[in-house]
Amino acid sequence: MYPTISYLIKDLTGFWVPLPIQTFGFFMALAFIIPAFFLNRELKRKETEGLLHAFLDKKGNSIHPYQAIGNMLFIAAIAGLIGARLFSILEYFDDFINDPWGTLLSMSGLTFYGGLIFGSIAVIIYTRKRGIKTIHLIDAAAPALMLAYAIGRIGCQLAGDGDWGINNLSPKPGWLSFLPDWAWAYNYPHNVIKEGVPIPGCNGEYCNALSIPVFPTPLYEIIICSLLFLVLWLLRKRIKTAGILFSVYLILNGVERFFIEKIRIDSDYHILGIAIKQAELISLFLIISGFGWIMYSFIQKRFYQNKH
Repeated sequence: MYPTISYLIKDLTGFWVPLPIQTFGFFMALAFIIPAFFLNRELKRKETEGLLHAFLDKKGNSIHPYQAIGNMLFIAAIAGLIGARLFSILEYFDDFINDPWGTLLSMSGLTFYGGLIFGSIAVIIYTRKRGIKTIHLIDAAAPALMLAYAIGRIGCQLAGDGDWGINNLSPKPGWLSFLPDWAWAYNYPHNVIKEGVPIPGCNGEYCNALSIPVFPTPLYEIIICSLLFLVLWLLRKRIKTAGILFSVYLILNGVERFFIEKIRIDSDYHILGIAIKQAELISLFLIISGFGWIMYSFIQKRFYQNKH
């Protein structure tokens, strides 16, 4: 594992370059920067098609939607961080009660869905005030959001931030023989949260490894969500009805996360005697919302056609 970028450089080049850059934070930054390129292209395309239009800023200058991406990213980052921390506190409320300040100040345990929900709401409020139509904005953002998630998971995997799966002592299936053993069960040596038992002969700050290997779920999500990004990117020009592409994103995101939760470590809620995780609840809501919007759009289209 690479707790900081210095560890990654050392492994790749053999040279130690002391840099105060956390690997997880570095890839979180990339999760905003790289998808912004694809969002920029989509906003320009939708403006060319007449679906989005320039707006005036406070000084009366004409601003194109793609020129506001920097502001959108800043707002999404701040609101997303607040949402990710809040949802993490709600998920692990006992930890918060035991150590409120430590939990609030810790950079581990950020919850993706909290960041997505709060960040999305904040950006939508910002853009609506400037006349940018939400339904076209979220369609433009759908592929970028999926890619951002995949890139963020790279940081989770490389840093070993605790976002891994359940214990896995099962032998690797024969049909997965082409994969390295660590892709099936991994003990995350030198993980950034210092979880596990000491590594013999290791000296330094990050010298722990899990005593029992686990499913490297961030790796699985990197692969799956990268493929889903390609699916959304290929569909973006084929789907003509506004809101459908984002609905597809909600469904794909929800299905992926719901099933990956089956082998991830997360706290359970108990509702009516049923144990369910926070992410599973939100995933189900996203799936239902996605299908619901598609059905609504289909019914509305049929009604309009019959009326005319």
